[in-house]
Amino acid sequence: MNKKKIYTGGLVYSTHQHVVQEEIEDENDTLANALQTLKVKLDSKQRAGKVVTMIEGFIGKQADLESLGKILKTKCGTGGTAKDGVILVQGDYLTKITQLLQQMNYKVKGK
Repeated sequence: MNKKKIYTGGLVYSTHQHVVQEEIEDENDTLANALQTLKVKLDSKQRAGKVVTMIEGFIGKQADLESLGKILKTKCGTGGTAKDGVILVQGDYLTKITQLLQQMNYKVKGK
């Protein structure tokens, strides 16, 4: 189910019967792998001291982000999540994920 945002031109509420709400897409098309630069870093903030590998900077549809996250989690043999343009993989897999992304033709930045 695709969620769509309703654009009302800044209008919050109207009792007028002829107000038309336009639908606009809230997701951008996914850029090709070679055009994306992903930032890979370790993070442990607000995670009870447990380390996660964080991949930021993905530009594209949520489904494609989740697909990439699933591939990375499977290759690392661990869990994680993918939402809001960020993939979190449980554990310290900085080197392995960097290599995997480079093999998939992504540009990768370290810390």
